[in-house]
Amino acid sequence: MQQFLEESKKISQEIATLSGETKTKVLNEMADALIEHCDFIISKNDKDMSEATLNGLSDALLDRLLLTGQRVEAMAQAIREIAALKEPVGRTLEGWVTPNGLNIQKVSVPIGVIGIIYESRPNVTSDTAALCFKSGNVCVLKGGKEAEHSNNAIANVLKHVLAKNKLPEQAISLLPDSSREGVAQLIKQDKYVDLIVPRGGEALIRYISQNSTIPVVKHDKGLCHIFIDKDANHSKAIKIAINAKCQRPGVCNAMETLLVHQDVARYILPPLYEAFTANHTELKGCELTREYIDIQCATQEDYDTEYLANILNIKVVKDVDEAIAHIAKYGSGHSESIISENYSMVTKFLNEVDAACVYANASTRFTDGGAFGLGAEVGISTNKLHSRGPMGINDLTTFKYKIYGNGQIR
Repeated sequence: MQQFLEESKKISQEIATLSGETKTKVLNEMADALIEHCDFIISKNDKDMSEATLNGLSDALLDRLLLTGQRVEAMAQAIREIAALKEPVGRTLEGWVTPNGLNIQKVSVPIGVIGIIYESRPNVTSDTAALCFKSGNVCVLKGGKEAEHSNNAIANVLKHVLAKNKLPEQAISLLPDSSREGVAQLIKQDKYVDLIVPRGGEALIRYISQNSTIPVVKHDKGLCHIFIDKDANHSKAIKIAINAKCQRPGVCNAMETLLVHQDVARYILPPLYEAFTANHTELKGCELTREYIDIQCATQEDYDTEYLANILNIKVVKDVDEAIAHIAKYGSGHSESIISENYSMVTKFLNEVDAACVYANASTRFTDGGAFGLGAEVGISTNKLHSRGPMGINDLTTFKYKIYGNGQIR
């Protein structure tokens, strides 16, 4: 492990100084290679899907794992979009001249070696590899065991393109030891690895955050809420709520709890019930909710659960303050939304809710690098420092100061 990471660190110096033109050319070739080897990648994904089905993975997790021709094309398109992004390295972020004539420039530079630990979705392999390469970083990837065949296939296709361009293949690498012990070793190698980005289940995030000696940018669980205010447009609210829960239940920006103002509960809960039932959503509710619709009882544990499935909690609250307090108690700092035509309520919610992304009259499903116009992302950061929300290309750089003098001494 140490020898492998030591080599990654050496390689990072070469990758950091690649020209933007070279990186763009190589990335476009990687996109072409994914399309060219689509059948090979899908054949490996079939093995993962078969094993996952035998191991009883949920439908939502199987959906995250599945690769189709269309999804491989989307992976290739994501790489092309990353290639087309403005060069993130070498940007002058600030510049000034001091009274004694020193010209100081704050310039963006790569972070170095980035360890990315993730689960289920094999497209993360190509997305994060491309983002790291574009930003001049070396990536060490540790995907989930359930996607092992898929991740290896994708990584090998990308590495072949690096070799063809006489670049070190280890610039994009899967962790040689993908066991729990291997991860435990990786997160202690602060001499060679500059940043760890974990994205996955709550237990994984907690373990890495508590044990890593390397700085960590967490991509924690997505315990997202939508609050339907008393001044909400009902048809808009129902449409948004259905989208936030049902369009893709197994992702981190899907809604897990719907909060409803008590003044409109009797009017909006029955049509919401009909709409969710039509989408086969399993509903759980508080006592007040169950006075209006016949559903299961929600427990305190339910409000603290990221289902990643087509299951939803509904809670009736007396006002926006109780909604904000509920989110403060149970939310994960990911994405929260208010549906209201009252400007004062919207402003209060957006100002007071502490989350990476706060919405008014829109689905939480838009918390995504591509939807924000940032291109592909490493994930959704729930940190407050360095990066927050969709972690795009510029969040994979840091900065240094370049100081130009003319003989000044202190």
